[in-house]
Order: sequence, then C-alpha cells, then structure tokens
Amino acid sequence: MNVKQKIGWRIKTLRELANMSQKDLSFSADLDRSYIASVENGQRNISIVNIEKIATALGISLKDFFNDGEFNNHTGGS
Repeated sequence: MNVKQKIGWRIKTLRELANMSQKDLSFSADLDRSYIASVENGQRNISIVNIEKIATALGISLKDFFNDGEFNNHTGGS
C-alpha cells in the first residue's frame, strides 16, 4: 500500500467511524465531494493543508490522524 492509499484508507475509516458521508465531510472541510472520493481511493496527492481541514472536520488533531499502525509500517512504495 502506497502513502496515497494509506491516507485515503485512514480518511475513509475515520469518516465512517464518525458516521459521516463523503458529502458531510466535504461540506465540513470545505472541499469538493469528488475530491474526497478520489483521495479516499488513493488517486490524489493530498496536501497537508487539506489533511488538516479533513482532520478538523472529523474533530481530531493531525497527531491523532497520523497515529495509526499503517503509518508506522515502513513497507510499501511511495
């Protein structure tokens, strides 16, 4: 799993845990729903600014966003 896929998976997991739709998250983060979908699918390079917007919309810190076993696993490509 590359880093774009890891971030997309993390966003989708946190969004589902928050019982939010992509539309809800996109509205709260002031991002387009299709952008959220493409990030979740690992198709987009997301900026740290947009990761922060998403984390804030999910009610978590950047530290908590990256505090996951997937990000501690250094195997996989870029």
